[in-house]
Amino acid sequence: DILSSVVESGHSRFPVIGDTNDEIVGVLLAKDLLNYYADPKKVFDIKDMMRSTVFIPESKRVNVLLREFRMSRNHMAIVVDEYNGIAGLVTIEDVIEEIIGEIEDEHDHGDNEVNINIHDNNRYTVKALTPINEFNQFFDTKIQDDEYETVGGFVINAFGYLPKRGETTNFDKFAIKVLRADKRRVKLLLFTQVKSDNSLESKTEKE
Repeated sequence: DILSSVVESGHSRFPVIGDTNDEIVGVLLAKDLLNYYADPKKVFDIKDMMRSTVFIPESKRVNVLLREFRMSRNHMAIVVDEYNGIAGLVTIEDVIEEIIGEIEDEHDHGDNEVNINIHDNNRYTVKALTPINEFNQFFDTKIQDDEYETVGGFVINAFGYLPKRGETTNFDKFAIKVLRADKRRVKLLLFTQVKSDNSLESKTEKE
């Protein structure tokens, strides 16, 4: 029953509760169940499959949480209130959505506006909400989309924090500059083709 529910849900992570809803005893990852799904006769014990749980307070700042997610490679945390009760859960996608705006999934219907505009001197303006797969197809790049779905999410992850307007970073064959941003999100980016460099480093551009 657990295996079929996991497959049908489409989710990748599941909190495991104990005797009460306020007792989270671990996290179950869908990918850990593949062996059991392929071999129904294999004995399944959820205790052997659970990962450790990360708990955070409701007061945790978004930029701090993003940095912790990035460093630990953990993508989900359980939020507790001041009485140590369970207030909810938060994922890395929730954090990125809060910073760059709502991320459209494959079932959403967006508008027909162009996400990538071509300018002179190998320069391109790219909306932060541009899907990673669209960016990869346009520039023939191979950015993985398993951790973030938009270019903005990828760039924020590269910085490790929410960058301000004017800050720059280098990735592969591009110099990337934040053209438009506010206190909550990145909105527009400038990609300039330069010599290929697989390293990723950021700096604040001096005016």
